[in-house]
Amino acid sequence: MSLPDTTPLIALRQVGLAYASPLTRFAPARDGRVHALHDVSFDVFEGDKLGVIGRNGSGKSTLMRILARIYDPDTGRVRFGRKIHVQMLSLGVGFEGSLTGRENAVLNGMLLGKSRAHMLGRLAGIKEFSELEDFFEMPVATYSAGMVLRLGFSVAMETDPDVLLIDEVLGVGDASFARKSQDALVARFSSKMTVIMISHDPTIIGTFCTRAVWIDAGRTRMVGTAADVAAAYQKTSSPDAPPRLHHQSGRLDADAPR
Repeated sequence: MSLPDTTPLIALRQVGLAYASPLTRFAPARDGRVHALHDVSFDVFEGDKLGVIGRNGSGKSTLMRILARIYDPDTGRVRFGRKIHVQMLSLGVGFEGSLTGRENAVLNGMLLGKSRAHMLGRLAGIKEFSELEDFFEMPVATYSAGMVLRLGFSVAMETDPDVLLIDEVLGVGDASFARKSQDALVARFSSKMTVIMISHDPTIIGTFCTRAVWIDAGRTRMVGTAADVAAAYQKTSSPDAPPRLHHQSGRLDADAPR
């Protein structure tokens, strides 16, 4: 399978980001900061189904926040080929407990960059998909955790972003709704929408994505087809894999998270 040969929708070049550490004395970096990303470079093409794979703590979530424009990188650059709406699938983030499900759906969609008119036109679909019935008109403070997830997922599916960022969420709620939400995500992967999904599971990446980026200790380790990247990553995740080189101290760390 050939890789896309077009102008990148998003281009990352040598991206790095570090957090200030409240425990400077114990910070792993000499400058007293925790370096989540050091040197990440890859392209995202329109219509891509791109997987970002890596162990826990490798910098995947920080990378997603940079792609969503929540964080700016400290080093390197991120270039967006045109004005695009990038949305991270965030279930229930920003919901106000005193507002109803209907009101929160409109407000949350507007926070994600959509107009009020757009969200008003999507309310019937959100209510139907969420299966909240009469609770849709009640304050979110009265919802169970599962009901909040239903509303958040339903809103996210109705905002039609140019790029959808998914952080290891393939199903939410009870078994029936989990299947329904997974089917909705599979439909996005089958559409022309650009989708980026992060995971530490090579099977998920290999199944849903066509291309993949392997992030290891805050650096790009491999870019290629999802099958090739997932296979290479899986080899290093086996019990017989050699100890990893710790990215800040330079020491071999046999107990590093896998």
